[in-house]
Amino acid sequence: MQSETARVEAFSDGVFAIAITLLILEIKIPSPDQGNLIVTLLRQWPSYLAFLLSFAYIGVMWINHHRMFTLIRRCTDALLVLNLLLLLGVTAVPFPTAVLAAHLGGPGERTAALVYNSTFVVIAIFFNLLWRYAAKHCLLQEQAALKTAQQVSVQYMVGPLMYGACLVTALFNVRASVAANVALALFFALPPTVVRKLGLGQPMDQ
Repeated sequence: MQSETARVEAFSDGVFAIAITLLILEIKIPSPDQGNLIVTLLRQWPSYLAFLLSFAYIGVMWINHHRMFTLIRRCTDALLVLNLLLLLGVTAVPFPTAVLAAHLGGPGERTAALVYNSTFVVIAIFFNLLWRYAAKHCLLQEQAALKTAQQVSVQYMVGPLMYGACLVTALFNVRASVAANVALALFFALPPTVVRKLGLGQPMDQ
């Protein structure tokens, strides 16, 4: 049954690859008339930060998407639609990244951070919808469903809550919100088994 999800994974990989590549376009090449090259490059620090953060986020999303589909044995039309919704969020990431890079450190940084964090709240919700649909409708490998499905459900469930916390934090402290985003990227890169060993989530019914 592996071939049933192969096209979904291949298409998704292409979308992830394009989205993560587009991020670098936000970093501009300074022109000679902008003055000292080193100074001009250093002034672009918000672009570097936004690029690295979004690169990490998309990379982590791709890792988790790959992990998810190693557990899914077959597809339905509804699963395909939910996967497309997730990819819709992924393709949108370069836009809030550019907004954050343009306004971080300026008067509009709070609004930029809110737009940025809102994007990942929506993506986290789509991730949960996709995974929970697959688990609820018995689309998982039997062995995977028994051993890891509950752990994955717990880890994904806290995603919208954590991103929501970053969103609220951005209302009061933009830099703290960005720091929290970095921590979340690292957290979601952890395998579910590691999360369980660290005591960051316990298996629960779906």
